[in-house]
Amino acid sequence: MTELPLISVIVPVYKVEAYLDSCIRSIVGQTYRNLEIILVDDGSPDRSGAMCDAWAEKDSRIRVIHQENAGAGAARNTGLNAAGGEIVSMIDSDDYLCPRMYEYLISLMAEDVDIAECAIVETESDDCGFEDGSAAQVTYAPAVEAMRLHIRDEMFCQTPPNKLFRRSTIGDVRFPVGKLIDDEFFTYRVIGRARRLAHSSARMYAYRQSPGSAMRRPFSLGRLHGLEAKKLRLDYLHDAMPELVCEAEYDLFFSCIYGMQGSLRELRGGELEQAREIIQGVLSEIVPLKPNPEAGRRKRMLVKLAQNHFEGTCRLLNFLIDIHVLS
Repeated sequence: MTELPLISVIVPVYKVEAYLDSCIRSIVGQTYRNLEIILVDDGSPDRSGAMCDAWAEKDSRIRVIHQENAGAGAARNTGLNAAGGEIVSMIDSDDYLCPRMYEYLISLMAEDVDIAECAIVETESDDCGFEDGSAAQVTYAPAVEAMRLHIRDEMFCQTPPNKLFRRSTIGDVRFPVGKLIDDEFFTYRVIGRARRLAHSSARMYAYRQSPGSAMRRPFSLGRLHGLEAKKLRLDYLHDAMPELVCEAEYDLFFSCIYGMQGSLRELRGGELEQAREIIQGVLSEIVPLKPNPEAGRRKRMLVKLAQNHFEGTCRLLNFLIDIHVLS
């Protein structure tokens, strides 16, 4: 009988004592049993580190690494460097999994699939409803088509936790340290190294909407790290997938618009000036945009207006949102 591949499950842990037991319980309770579970205590000041040690005493598959606080990206890198499995999973420590998630996703990786993902369900509870995959729609895609869907944020999005990766596909790709949104620097590079990817519509990963989640924090300069990541992605595509450059430029341009809208709403003084400098630096490298025939009429009109009057357009969009013309 062929031995099932080992999945290395990496869990960065920092100040999550309220949710950690639920997360780890959902991992050790997976129907797929061949796991090594690497809990990386990132210098957590609460009881989380001690809770990790207690779990390691209960389950021999669990290994705990304690390190000084360096952020989620550094903790994931520590786990990646320690991982010995053929397959890698990276789970956020305030989330939890459907009991069949690994068994189901590993079944999608049978034929040259290097990355398999399920759908995410957003929740504020400990008992959200999952789907078993029996009625799911599964989409297989080569790397170029997967990257196109990634850019459009339709499938194969930047979030790693709802995915299984072949460790050989990740290779030496690592997360940046000190970035608020570090996964946007990571996922596109791994997609570009894959032979084939699989997406399932089955909702098997519970993304907890906790107050500490990065995307629920107030807007800050750190949100503009995403522009840096998308600019690096654009540079990568110029060489690796030139047929996607136009679409990636439009995506980056609209990210600049959203970044400027948030900056105008939330930042003041020197921080606002710094945001302007960051955004204008990105725009100077992509404007004027080449025509994108796949963009809709409204999007083309907005691009034309924003290229001529960028900050004014962003102020107008904020005003239209305030008076509920836009949502």
